[in-house]
Amino acid sequence: MPHKGPFPFLFPPNRGRGRGEGIRIPTLEGDMKTMANEKTQSPNLPLKGMRVVDLSMMLAGPSGSMLLGDLGAEIIKVEPPRGDETREGPPYFYGEDSAYFWSINRNKKSLVIDLKNPEGQKVLYDLVGHVDVVYDNYRPGVLERLQIDYEHLKKFNPRIICCSISTYGHTGPYRDRPGYDLIVQAMSGGMSITGEPGGAPVRAGVPIGDLMGGMLAVHGVLAAYIAREKTGKGQRIEVSLLDTQVYYLTYVAQYYFHSGKIPEPIGSGHQSLVPYQAFKTKDIYIVIVAHQDNHFRLLCAAIGKPEWAEDPRFATRVARLENKSILTSMMESHLQTAPGDEWLEKIHKAGVPAGAINTMDRVLSDPQVLSRDMVLEIESADRQKIKILGNPLKMDGTPVTTFVRPPLIGEHTREILSGILGYSPEKIEDLRKKGIVKTRG
Repeated sequence: MPHKGPFPFLFPPNRGRGRGEGIRIPTLEGDMKTMANEKTQSPNLPLKGMRVVDLSMMLAGPSGSMLLGDLGAEIIKVEPPRGDETREGPPYFYGEDSAYFWSINRNKKSLVIDLKNPEGQKVLYDLVGHVDVVYDNYRPGVLERLQIDYEHLKKFNPRIICCSISTYGHTGPYRDRPGYDLIVQAMSGGMSITGEPGGAPVRAGVPIGDLMGGMLAVHGVLAAYIAREKTGKGQRIEVSLLDTQVYYLTYVAQYYFHSGKIPEPIGSGHQSLVPYQAFKTKDIYIVIVAHQDNHFRLLCAAIGKPEWAEDPRFATRVARLENKSILTSMMESHLQTAPGDEWLEKIHKAGVPAGAINTMDRVLSDPQVLSRDMVLEIESADRQKIKILGNPLKMDGTPVTTFVRPPLIGEHTREILSGILGYSPEKIEDLRKKGIVKTRG
């Protein structure tokens, strides 16, 4: 659904952090639930009672810790005095923080500590005695240099679980190389099979290298948490983004192991399933999955071409694969004679899997998406209504219902130092004056 009216522009305060101009994000039309910006979590959340020190920044780490926060863990986001650099990421901002930062940092508290200073490290050591997990995405060697690695931290809490995400892992010949999602998508082989045949390699539209790494880190944290209940001991978890992407090659790698053939890009199609791809209609692109014989017969009848199902070139899965180019060309020509939504109505009525290739405005106003609470609304610090994405885990016994806006930098420093560590106001002020911690207000 289109936006109503022009985008309102707003230049947020720079705070001397080199961010430049920002753009205030418009809202999307459509119904969604408004979630209270609760300061306390529901007592029914599944991870209530777990406390996590989150040292991660950028995307892979924060995306995973946000999921833990959604599920009820108390996430203490430890930031350097400058703050998580994604707070500065252009071009869109809500007040002083970027939309990028907002997308992966809800349900967290912000504690600013200078961990390069021994006094700052001492604050972290004190905090480790009160938490279950320390979670980071530093490059290998950084934690050891700062003396905040697992071997140091377990001295202060033998039950501590430390989870580290890095590009290549803490072993191997590439361990010291810097890396980002794009590098991982490329080196894992994923980009070699993504894109149109004969075209340039293409990365996935969403940063799957980072996001999958964050997701597997959550799995590791939860597994270690359960193991600790049995053994009483913490442990170190290490997640490599490259390992993660190689793991998710699944059947593509298995096909190579079996055949020795190097796969190439096949666009939106599939190596062994036909039809299974995108088709251009009169107005939009749609995708159709009808590789099973019964679905193919139903599809042919739905689009007014029942004779295709009887054609020996297309009557079986093997025949359709052998004659893929012929069938695809015939379908492309036929489907361009009518609008996509008309075709989809007929195809859905026949019970055949299909869907539109939605643009962002369509998916975020889709009635199925809205009915599943995947677009929600919360309040910013200045009481503006801001739309966010919901949580995909729907749990009837411990529903995920608490969504608190991302923290302002240093917003919870005093609360954590006094409430959890028992520091006196004088001690906190002394640390603030020395630049060891940063408070707000």
